[in-house]
Amino acid sequence: MTTVQRIVVVGASAAGLGAAEALRRRGYDGHLTLVGAETHLPYDRPPLSKQVLSGAWEPERTQLRGDDKIADLRLDLRLATRASGVDAAGRQVLLDGGDRVGYDGLVIATGVVPRTLPGTTGLGGVHVLRTLDDALSLQVELLAGPRLVVVGAGLIGCEVAATARKLGLDVTLVDPLPVPMTRQVGPRIGELVANLHAENGVHLRFGVGVESVLSEAGRVTGVVLTDGTRVDADAMLVGIGATAVTDWLDGSGIPVDELGVRCDAYCSAAPGVYAAGDVASWEHPVLGRMRLEHRTNATEQAMAVAANLLGAQQEYRPLPYFWSDQYDTKIQMFGWPLPGDEMEIVEGSPEEGQFIAAYRRDGALTAAMGWNSARGLRPYRQELMRAMAG
Repeated sequence: MTTVQRIVVVGASAAGLGAAEALRRRGYDGHLTLVGAETHLPYDRPPLSKQVLSGAWEPERTQLRGDDKIADLRLDLRLATRASGVDAAGRQVLLDGGDRVGYDGLVIATGVVPRTLPGTTGLGGVHVLRTLDDALSLQVELLAGPRLVVVGAGLIGCEVAATARKLGLDVTLVDPLPVPMTRQVGPRIGELVANLHAENGVHLRFGVGVESVLSEAGRVTGVVLTDGTRVDADAMLVGIGATAVTDWLDGSGIPVDELGVRCDAYCSAAPGVYAAGDVASWEHPVLGRMRLEHRTNATEQAMAVAANLLGAQQEYRPLPYFWSDQYDTKIQMFGWPLPGDEMEIVEGSPEEGQFIAAYRRDGALTAAMGWNSARGLRPYRQELMRAMAG
């Protein structure tokens, strides 16, 4: 074990908590500070667009660990506190309010912030969904039964649209791409996702963007699309992607690229500095440079960072994985398909409501997707894991 005595984890997220827990499990007994911008203890984000938004879960149920487990970690816990900078030479994290926290090891787990539409800042009825407070704010709107426009048909947009329809709302889903979730599952499966939403009563407006947002008395009333049509709305959810929270690192010398904190294959960005979760851009030994905004990666990368911070020096080469629950359908993806990969349905069929799709490049399996087919995915997952092992 290294002689690290002071570790600071910035980001009280799943990745941040995961790093703290993994450090303690590995025997680290030194000073451990966890800094979080939110007032909440670390919580799980996937339920926000589904169980929390629908009201099926109370907010407390999303908390990742009980108070007793948090206490067992012996943290110097700084919630409702933002990191404002890093003095890399002096090995100190600067906090809002002027405090400085020294470190021998630094874990950056600050996640991402949603992109917004121009002209919507401060406009009533316009929402993004990243935090627990975001979900609760949007939930209040949905329970009033408005007409909802969802801009962006990626994972978040599709899940919110599905939740809102199950609550009986009038929902319009807008995206400039021809089908939803194109970047995640490709165009053919995207068509099936579109059909799923259409069958459940969502109004689909694909292949068009938002030209302008309409408002009255400081509140959204609708949108004008790029084809000139108007969609009236009482509320709007903007799900057009996110950017890594790295602005607080300006001037620190810690490398940042267009994806996030720029790390090597060991998730190291600088001597004693590592990144984990949505904020980390690292060099995957098999797949190349990437950043994964997936829940499973947050935990796995946090464990890898903890090990390497304590001297393990192990490359981080995970098999990417995500899942999405929409209506009564569970979509799961292992691997990393790229545009141009050949996709073939290898088991089941869309008509049966249960199938597996294999993605290949030059004959080699690059990804496998299951549509209500968790068990059938196992052999494909094993094949992909062997490829990741090298």
